[in-house]
Amino acid sequence: MDGVLKSWAVPKEPPLEPGVRRLAVEVEDHSLDYANFEGVIPEGMYGAGKVEIWDKGTYQLKHRSINKIEFSLNGEKMHGDYVLIRFKGNRNWLLIKKKNP
Repeated sequence: MDGVLKSWAVPKEPPLEPGVRRLAVEVEDHSLDYANFEGVIPEGMYGAGKVEIWDKGTYQLKHRSINKIEFSLNGEKMHGDYVLIRFKGNRNWLLIKKKNP
């Protein structure tokens, strides 16, 4: 999106069942060159810790505003319609898997 990798840290596993809500903390955008990066970022550096690709696939953007992003995922683990809703004035969002109509 916008020529970069948009990223959110999801402390608990992303929702796979409809209606489940998870905290998603927005982190800095990354260059598309990092799309396949996995490894360990050393202590003291930004983003320190283990980096792993949890899922891979495609998305379709359905709606985007400053406080809400609606999209469909077709990944190896995550499928279906999702929404990210921003908490007021910060980088915390709710990630919700939508129920199928």
